[in-house]
Amino acid sequence: MNSLRIEERGDRMVVTLDRPEKRNAIDAGMVAELHELCATLEQHPKLLLLTGGTDGIFAGGADIGQLRDRGRMDALAAINVGVFERLRRLPMPTLAALDGPALGGGAELAYACDLRICTSRTFFGQPEVKLGIIAGAGATYRLPALIGEALAKELLFTGRRVPAAEALAIRLVNRVVEEPGELLVAAHSLLDEIAGGSALALRLTKLAVDAPAAHPAAELLAQAVLFEDEEKRERMDEFLSRRQRPR
Repeated sequence: MNSLRIEERGDRMVVTLDRPEKRNAIDAGMVAELHELCATLEQHPKLLLLTGGTDGIFAGGADIGQLRDRGRMDALAAINVGVFERLRRLPMPTLAALDGPALGGGAELAYACDLRICTSRTFFGQPEVKLGIIAGAGATYRLPALIGEALAKELLFTGRRVPAAEALAIRLVNRVVEEPGELLVAAHSLLDEIAGGSALALRLTKLAVDAPAAHPAAELLAQAVLFEDEEKRERMDEFLSRRQRPR
């Protein structure tokens, strides 16, 4: 791949955006490679860690050179939003680890992940209205879901940048680390916590949370499947045996 660096580990895929000369701007080539990545993770589900590395840039947005020449049929083709939706629907949990700017489509790429952690020098922004367009790759509905409608509208209307401390306060990110060198350590630590759970339970939990309107039937169906899963019995037997051991 030309735009992504991929490291496959036992329980996770580590993917680094790799267009440093373009500040990791999201172009058609990167979109195509993200589709390839999603196809792999759909067939062979693993945790995903998505990062821009620790060089002070996550993603500076969509490639404006390409965006400028797109017409209405390109918008209807859902070029960026299509791959972000696919990323959002991946079977296993996804984590974006950000260092530096996450602007426009770069921010929307991070919103498409289940969780986000960042460094203290990270900031988010949706400057699209200043370019004569809307944030058309998920921010108009994901941002309100993450931080509330009124604040999301303020950010979308003004294009104001949100620094890391504020992002944590409004729960746009889950954690902030001070130094870039701590970012990937913290990201893997969080994924290690997640990986301690049943893979099937993780998948069904994600499905239940992401179900439209958090439909209770999704929870019931997920629980019904898990109640018949052998790993559930093994984990609960282990828990009960620990409680019964003399102290």
